[in-house]
Amino acid sequence: MSAEFPEARPRRLRRTAALRRMVAGTRLHPADLILPLFVKEGITEPQPVPSMPGVVQHTRDSLRKAVHDAAHAGVGGVILFGVPAVKDGRGSAADDPEGVVQKALGDVRAEAGDALVVMTDTCLDEFTDHGHCGILTPDGEVDNDATLERYAATAVAQARAGSQVIAPSGMMDGQVGAIRAALDAAGFAHVPILAYSAKYASGFYGPFRDAAECAPQFGDRSSYQQDPAGPIGEALREVRLDLAEGADAVMVKPALAYLDILRQVRDAVDVPVAAYQVSGEYAMVEAAAANGWIDRERVIMETLVAIKRAGADMILTYWATEVARRL
Repeated sequence: MSAEFPEARPRRLRRTAALRRMVAGTRLHPADLILPLFVKEGITEPQPVPSMPGVVQHTRDSLRKAVHDAAHAGVGGVILFGVPAVKDGRGSAADDPEGVVQKALGDVRAEAGDALVVMTDTCLDEFTDHGHCGILTPDGEVDNDATLERYAATAVAQARAGSQVIAPSGMMDGQVGAIRAALDAAGFAHVPILAYSAKYASGFYGPFRDAAECAPQFGDRSSYQQDPAGPIGEALREVRLDLAEGADAVMVKPALAYLDILRQVRDAVDVPVAAYQVSGEYAMVEAAAANGWIDRERVIMETLVAIKRAGADMILTYWATEVARRL
């Protein structure tokens, strides 16, 4: 062969869709996907979330339909977030047996059976009148240890109502250990914990706070969520602490801006790793697509493949049902 022509021709394996599919190194499956769902107390019709086109605050009835559709599409799981009618300083509705999440769990488990995994976010921000993830001290600081007691009670209430996976997201020190001890003592040693281990104080959460009605009434969450520019190795330290306390799987949140962290975590642990494609990531794609600036379906799939390629075994995404059908 003449020296002016290449000896190696990687393009040979890209010539057709069938060839590309055959040699693909990253494959998405519907069971990899987890659908976040919001259920709001006291509404009679689903309420659209303006900053998240296509996402709604569900009634209990519409939630059942959404779960049915997700299960039929082959989605691996759903994770529930509740919006109560009444909020207070200690998030009383979070562990109320008659609270919105506990009632919704009964509905969802009856609807889905074992067709998918039903998870619950375990935090207080959706339930507190101040919007922070824990109990406040008199001077307005989040009281870590008092908050652990509330997380433990909430986790047990969720498990009693039928949650199959408890997912603590508040980033309190010791939260996994407190929840594990409480679950075990209450007879739920079989219920796993998916820990939000590396959760960053991110600007990408804005639309979620509309959906869950949990924007902090003062300050922000930087004193307990991780700093995006924080110490090298901080995420791995948090992950290792959660695993030592009894976490069964760990999560990185957000996803796309933290793919490097996701890769580090995947390489460091031998448990399942999840990544949350958060509301701001979703909203940016939907907004750009609505303006005709991007190919919506192509970009959705590209982002999910990137998250999977970086090491996620499970991906929380608001496109879960849509993408599962496509796959």
